[in-house]
This record gives sequence, C-alpha cells and structure tokens, in this order.
Amino acid sequence: MEKRMKSLCRRAKRGDREAACELLNTCYQDVFAYLRRLCGSRQDAEDLAQQTFLKVWSSLGGFTGHSKFSTWLYRIAHNTYIDWQRRGPGGARNYPDPWWDECIDTNPGPFASAADRQLAQRLYEAVDQLYDDQRHIVHLHYYQQLSIRQTAKVLNVATSTVKYRLREVLKTLRTKIVVEENEPGVARTIPVAKGETT
Repeated sequence: MEKRMKSLCRRAKRGDREAACELLNTCYQDVFAYLRRLCGSRQDAEDLAQQTFLKVWSSLGGFTGHSKFSTWLYRIAHNTYIDWQRRGPGGARNYPDPWWDECIDTNPGPFASAADRQLAQRLYEAVDQLYDDQRHIVHLHYYQQLSIRQTAKVLNVATSTVKYRLREVLKTLRTKIVVEENEPGVARTIPVAKGETT
C-alpha cells in the first residue's frame, strides 16, 4: 500500500491529475476521520481536511520519501489542527450523543472488543478528557493505527516519549473508568501499546 502511495505521489508531483485525484480519494476518509475525532464537528473536520490537502498539494514537491507518505500526511493534518485550535474554538469539547454513536459504529479503534456499548462510550469520553499530548497519541496510534515510530514522527517527539505517554494513558483510563460488578474488567478492554506490557 505504501509503495502504491509513493508511486502516486511521484506521479502527482509530475502534474498527473489522475494520480493526484487517486491519492486524495485513497487518503481523504482516514484524514477526515482523524480530524473529526479531534475537533468533534463534521463541518470543522471538512474544513480542516480541505486545508490539509491544500497544504499537501502545495508542498508535495518537498516530500522526499524518507518517511512513509501516511506519516508525512498525518503530520500536516496534525499541524493544521493545532493551528486551528490556537486560532479558534478553544475550551472544552462538548460532543452530542449522536457523535459518540458515530465514533463507535464507524471506527472502534482500541475498543473493538468492548461488547458493552455504554462502556465503549465511557472510554471515548475518558479519552476526550485526556491532556492534548496524550489524546493526540491515542488518536494517531490506536484510532489511525500508526505505529509508535510513525506517531513519534507525526508529533515530533521521541519514540520513548510515545511509549511513556501510552503507559500513562492506560493508567489514567483504568483509574477514570468505574466498572460495575457485572461488567467485564476494563483491563481486558483497553489494549496496551504494540510491543508493550503493563
């Protein structure tokens, strides 16, 4: 897949409109889903996705291929979101119930094994209450399925920092989620980072 992306990218750099359109069609939904989860608004996510791809097209010539195309793309999307957050809404995110339902239905991320829908919703809400640096790591590593190394490159931090923050996130989530006696243990529903143990 990554090889295909780099091939499309090379063709798009040379002005191949068909390759540029295919690149957009291949990547758009994942980038939109990432931004949608971060900002909570479909309209804002659409605007941010559009800004992201405008930046991608204008800087495509600078993509050297030293990293995966997806890593480079998510870094642009992440920076676009950070710039938007600095300029705009700020404050706490208050998502309506249908938004949480959409999260669970379309891309369950690390909570795919959580049979109880209410537990899954509480987990999503708990993730949204994390500090930004922790939340971004959860979104990239679990929801968008980037490796620890890719996540580190997107956020411009060391891989050890990503691993540390993931461990802290898991501790925080286990502490925040209160599970009733008849529900399965949270520890079985919250995964550890790939290659990590708790």
